[in-house]
Amino acid sequence: MNNYVIILILVLSNWSNNIFCQTIKVLSIDDSKPILFAHVQLKNIETSKEKLLLTDTSGNVSLNGIENSKYIITISSIGYEKLSDTIYSIENKTYYLRPLITTMNEVVVTAQYAPNSPEKAVHKIKIIDSKKIEAMGAVNLRDVLTNELNIRISQDNVLGSSISLQGISGQNIKILIDGVPVTGRLNGNIDISQINMNNVERIEIIEGPLSVNYGTDALGGTINIITKKTQNETISVSSNNYYESNGQYNTTGRIGLNKGNNFFSISGGRNYFDGWRTDDLPFHFEKMRVADSLRFKNWKPKEQYFGTLNYIHRFKNLKLGYTGDYFYEQVINKGLPRLPYYETAYDDYYNTNRINNSLILTGQISKNYYVNLLVAHTHFKRIKNTYFKDLTTLNEILTVNPSDQDTSVFNNIVARGSISKTKANSKLNYELGYDINHETALGLRIKNQMQQIGDYAIFSSAEYKPAPKLIIRPGLRVIYNTAYNAPLVPSLNLKYTFLENDKKNSLAIIRFSYARGFRSPSLKELYLYFVDINHNITGNENLKAEQSHNFNLSNSFTTTKNNKSLKVEFSMFYNYIENIISLAQSSNTEFSYFNIDRFQTLGFQLNNDFAIEHFKVSLGAAYIGRYNKLSEEFTIDKFSYTPEARCNLFYEWHKQKITFALFYKYTGVMPAFGVNSNEEIYRTTIQDFHTADLSISKLFLKKALNLSIGAKNIFDVKNITGMVSGAAHSSAGNSIAVGMGRTYFIKLDINISSKN
Repeated sequence: MNNYVIILILVLSNWSNNIFCQTIKVLSIDDSKPILFAHVQLKNIETSKEKLLLTDTSGNVSLNGIENSKYIITISSIGYEKLSDTIYSIENKTYYLRPLITTMNEVVVTAQYAPNSPEKAVHKIKIIDSKKIEAMGAVNLRDVLTNELNIRISQDNVLGSSISLQGISGQNIKILIDGVPVTGRLNGNIDISQINMNNVERIEIIEGPLSVNYGTDALGGTINIITKKTQNETISVSSNNYYESNGQYNTTGRIGLNKGNNFFSISGGRNYFDGWRTDDLPFHFEKMRVADSLRFKNWKPKEQYFGTLNYIHRFKNLKLGYTGDYFYEQVINKGLPRLPYYETAYDDYYNTNRINNSLILTGQISKNYYVNLLVAHTHFKRIKNTYFKDLTTLNEILTVNPSDQDTSVFNNIVARGSISKTKANSKLNYELGYDINHETALGLRIKNQMQQIGDYAIFSSAEYKPAPKLIIRPGLRVIYNTAYNAPLVPSLNLKYTFLENDKKNSLAIIRFSYARGFRSPSLKELYLYFVDINHNITGNENLKAEQSHNFNLSNSFTTTKNNKSLKVEFSMFYNYIENIISLAQSSNTEFSYFNIDRFQTLGFQLNNDFAIEHFKVSLGAAYIGRYNKLSEEFTIDKFSYTPEARCNLFYEWHKQKITFALFYKYTGVMPAFGVNSNEEIYRTTIQDFHTADLSISKLFLKKALNLSIGAKNIFDVKNITGMVSGAAHSSAGNSIAVGMGRTYFIKLDINISSKN
């Protein structure tokens, strides 16, 4: 009997020698803190079999059950450089990942004191990474945000695409590119279809005011687009080529050089769209048509040229970077041929130029202090010309009506800097900063044809940890503005980790925030002078800033086990906005801007993310209420609610290097109320709709080629109906543009690199 026991022990001992019992620990090289939910990929060198695991809340991965062999291990996590190694032995190992500080603006993006993970951030941050952007076949920011909860896209086929966030319009949403505000608001909104995705690393969205950090316009939320400013290879050359069946042809290119302490890249491209009519068929190829009714397009022809130059020099712990951007767009609105002989037409041309230059210094100035300095100049110019065109000779001349021609020029100088104490185990860390903005507007429709406004602010916040799991972060911004009395802007953020179980690899966090937001009057609202035979609109130099109270509460729970992870997040918000600036009649013939409105929104979101090995599913729902101002005088609901739902599916077939992706969103009915001249209440509704995109991507030639094909707008949505139901039992409707019907795309990405 004893012999059998001895033999059994020897067998088990021999078997155990063929099994890994090691634990991989993944830490940040900056502070030796564990990196949660990092991807650890193991590839067996002999069999080519792959295994994907996730680190737990202690940054650990257990490799129990992995057969003894040689493995290539690849470790990656958002915000950190990818690391690869070859495992030969079974002893425990610790790997340190280096933060992607070459991204330069992570402090600004996350509104944290130093580069930080989303789990450690005081704010609730939504991240859209480059994998999702590529899988969507997204050309611009509009394509990306179409799939996001709590965001609604509005389309004007001349002015472009705008958004609302938490039910708040786009004029109250701050949009940044690498921390630099995007200029050129038309009717208060940034055209998000002008923001290309060709060189984007990821997008971070923070809902609710960040006015303490970023000042005006950050009332409803902040969207920061982070561009690619790093690479592991010495030389990298890439080209992205895109075709979509609605008549879109895009091509971009990029060259990157990473040598020693220097990084240099130059990228650029051209996007061309030949326009689209509601009766166009898929895969139509536009013919030259001049003198017929088909020259008019519902979605206007558009051509864009863009380029970016990046240079970064790395010191010991600091990075100095320069970025130069150029953007040009022309939109053509061809008019219908005119009666009686259909031989003439009016055509509008809209030309936009953007030139941005920024210089950034960021990094550690000592072990416990982090600095971030930014200086930028942004230039925006938009020219609108109307021509009277002879369709027989193709000659065209400018029209004589002054209101048909317009040129607007905006220049903005931004200087922002902050220094932060970031001691890892300290009970008190803090940030001190300044923010200088000087904007100039030129144009015939601006009083005296030129006006300037200066905004000078200091801001500060502190992170106090009275207990290891609790962070309290108050903040304050003090502002001096040359045109109006700027408000004092406070904020308060709380973060409490109420469950952190290393044995069960679970983490639960609750976050609460209160913040004052504000939007300063624009130069147009202050100094507009648009008076002619058809218009009499002037600015109001006595305007106040719009102000808001925002409350956000969120609760997230995350758990991991081996190759499975689950994240559940529930959040609620409430916004109260006062002194809203609106255009109103000031006399019998004159209109101007006044602080006359107030608005409220409230709602909640529920998101569930589940991943198992190479499969990931994301499910979400939202319910957003918008205030009905007429409820103060009439018996109607105080809030009207709109539901939303979303489902994203990803599957990576690593063996065949194929990725499948499905993106679905339901946007519910949007109700509201109005009152007519007879003091009768009428109800308006904007129809609900479904959108879905599907894509398949495959890598070839050792990942040098990436071919993607897919379908967008699978449910073939073109226009939806906005209905008006009157008190006299009558109804009317209007058509609202949403999409160009079902389209199909093909994309070929070429990536060639060398580490020599």
